[in-house]
Amino acid sequence: MQVDDARVEAGQEMEKDSDSNKPSSVQNNPDARSVQRTKSFAFRAPQEQFTIQDFQLGKIYGVGSYSKVVRARKKDTGIVYALKIMDKKFITKENKTSLVKLERVVLDQLDHPGIVRLFFTFQDSQSLYMALESCEGGELFDQITRKGCLTEDEARFYAAEVVDGLEYIHNMGLIHRDIKPENLLLTSEGHIKIADFGSVKPTKDSQVSFLPTLPSDDKACTFVGTAAYVPPEVLNSSPATFGNDIWALGCTLYQMLSGSSPFKDASEWLIFQKIIARDLIFPEYFSEEAKDLIDKLLHTDPAQRLGVGPQGYVALKIHPFFNGVDWDNIRSQNPPKLVLETGATDGHELYHSRDGNNSTRSSEASGPVPRLASIDSFDSRWQQFLDPGECVVMISTIKKLQKLTSRKVQLILTDKPKLVCVDPAKTQKVSTYGMDNQNDLNIVVTSPTNFKITTPKKVMCFEDAKQRAWQWKEAIEGLQKQ
Repeated sequence: MQVDDARVEAGQEMEKDSDSNKPSSVQNNPDARSVQRTKSFAFRAPQEQFTIQDFQLGKIYGVGSYSKVVRARKKDTGIVYALKIMDKKFITKENKTSLVKLERVVLDQLDHPGIVRLFFTFQDSQSLYMALESCEGGELFDQITRKGCLTEDEARFYAAEVVDGLEYIHNMGLIHRDIKPENLLLTSEGHIKIADFGSVKPTKDSQVSFLPTLPSDDKACTFVGTAAYVPPEVLNSSPATFGNDIWALGCTLYQMLSGSSPFKDASEWLIFQKIIARDLIFPEYFSEEAKDLIDKLLHTDPAQRLGVGPQGYVALKIHPFFNGVDWDNIRSQNPPKLVLETGATDGHELYHSRDGNNSTRSSEASGPVPRLASIDSFDSRWQQFLDPGECVVMISTIKKLQKLTSRKVQLILTDKPKLVCVDPAKTQKVSTYGMDNQNDLNIVVTSPTNFKITTPKKVMCFEDAKQRAWQWKEAIEGLQKQ
């Protein structure tokens, strides 16, 4: 690949920036620098002089603590990207600069069909921007949600592609540390792309060049990731290893086949207790091969997990669960058919029953409420608003829209059924609504992001940035009909 001057300058600028925080004795001593940092380094994805006005912004793919990912079409080329927009002020305040640099450097150098690609970066006075490959098929989590659970053939296909991508990441000397269905994206054809390298950790043998200097607390084992996918050794403050990702792979495969994570519970604390105790129960409909694979991926000893031991990924790939997988041509296989978001077609959605048979269900039909949002994000702060034995069906931080303003609220839907609106800043209840039937509460969807909830006394308007308005409607109406 040709390296142009802009790339060379971008590489040199980052090197200058990353070295500026070092003691002068290190800066002036070439031998003290990592051999990976050289002035010949150049980014594959250059830093461009674009502005946000060069893009037509669309729906929001996801929102994090200091960033959001938005669908963005470049006006002059028509090319669509997933544009990650990061708040400079927050990054500086929270001392995240080196982690943002690390993510940028890692994404720039990873080159694998199963990993999202970084095309270019740019910045302005307020934000940093990374133009990433747009995965039009959405999150694997959404497919699990819409189908209820996946058939074993579907789960085998997706798990094999994740294994293929993870093997490459580990061979590069990197630990992802946040493998979960939400970070496994799908192309429009339905192939897996591993995304979100914001928690990535290089090992001492990393093949990634030009690594920024990380703060001392990031060299220790720190708690990162999502509660339900965190391995027991991380909870015990052991150093991060490749086994962390293998454990998360096991949790993800379990979720593909069952529709929920193996250690789900009503609070992070309870989830952690289940993980430490390895309180693992397999549904009866899991095949023996699936049970055995998940059991070996979720070994309490990270060094004994399948894929980490002496045989490495060879042992993982030859497991009977993966019989029939053509590992040499894995990306050329036909992927499972994607199910569109409810409301995107005629209101019908394809579900897979647990015996693997397909059935079509209208959003108006009665039946069990599918799992619509991950209980793994249920913080212990919200437990106080639940009655004993009451379970959460759906939970999310969304905006409550008023005439001239809007504010964030935590909306919690339970199986009572009950809808609770909480002020997340003060952790206090704003309002609670019973919903035994549609006379108590009615929901109307006005767009993929917006919906109205009507009660005998008031009308409330909400905006869900993850475009789950139809999922809120289906969940509420499903509970009312039970």
